[in-house]
Amino acid sequence: MNTEWQKLGWSAALAAQWARWPDASALAPARVVAVDRDRLVLTDGSAPFSARLSGSFVFHQPDPAQWPCVGDWVLVARGGRDDGEGLIQAVLERRTVLRRRGVGGMGEVQLIAANVDTVVIVQSCHFDFNPNRLERYLVMVRDGGAQPWVLLTKTDLVTPEELAAQLAQIHAMGVDAPVMTLSQLSQDGVEAFRASLLSGQTYCFVGSSGVGKSTLINALLGRSAQLTAVVSHTGEGRHTTVRRELVALDNGALVIDNPGMRAFGLIDADVEAGGSFSDITRRAADCRYADCSHSGEPGCAVRAAVQAGEIEPGHLANYLKLREENAFYELSSAGRRQKDKAFGKYVKSAKKSFSRAHDDD
Repeated sequence: MNTEWQKLGWSAALAAQWARWPDASALAPARVVAVDRDRLVLTDGSAPFSARLSGSFVFHQPDPAQWPCVGDWVLVARGGRDDGEGLIQAVLERRTVLRRRGVGGMGEVQLIAANVDTVVIVQSCHFDFNPNRLERYLVMVRDGGAQPWVLLTKTDLVTPEELAAQLAQIHAMGVDAPVMTLSQLSQDGVEAFRASLLSGQTYCFVGSSGVGKSTLINALLGRSAQLTAVVSHTGEGRHTTVRRELVALDNGALVIDNPGMRAFGLIDADVEAGGSFSDITRRAADCRYADCSHSGEPGCAVRAAVQAGEIEPGHLANYLKLREENAFYELSSAGRRQKDKAFGKYVKSAKKSFSRAHDDD
């Protein structure tokens, strides 16, 4: 197996997919480093090169959600163009995927990254700490198959008591993901975090603007590869990362920075599998009704636990909100599929009518 590919996360499973592909000998694997509209930056372990989607790929995969994103492994043909640009013919099956609902609210799927081993959910201890948003991230990360980590930054801006209270709140939520803290200013926790990043593993950093993602990655790289900016006096972040990009650290770990994301809409996610709601799902098994919605039915064990102080009311409210949001997305998706199906039937009928009219002429 090519050692340079292994450093990028290549595996025996990916090699088997490549071997099964038609005309595999004419194609070579590469990993997506960045995406700039219709152009992609790839690497095969030697040097980055540009590529674009082949016409046949777009024809057979008209859904942009199936197009390559950062972290994907693709099969590319090279050598047919004078500028050295490659033509992407296929996207190999994704081991994990991080995605969200498009910001436009139309229900489109936006891919964040693929083939990620660990998603580092970054929140600042100062202004950005938000348990509800953390639970949302945990649901989507686990739903996509990756392992979540929670990283609290800027610990120098809060007192030890405030930090201890935030950590206690996270653990009280039932979060079983690793939780780490650090301060770029004091350097507390930075080396411990650096040592946790393993060679050949891919780590994707997500969180709001201004929480220190790019600054941390700069420190890990030992250079200013990512643009950074000082947050405003209100603590609101400023967008400095303008595109997702895969970069390699000196120790062989691979990291993906992301533009700040406050909105992280659910897409057909298993809310119960998110990990931080295990206390609710465990109590739900004792509800009188199997389909209990925990919104006022008699014999609701979850509501009883809230009244007894064993489950925080806000924790349950966020769980119900995420379930409702996910159900709404599924209903909207079903409606769109029905409309697409009806439109397809209309087009087919119109073609037949046109053909009969043409035959009569």
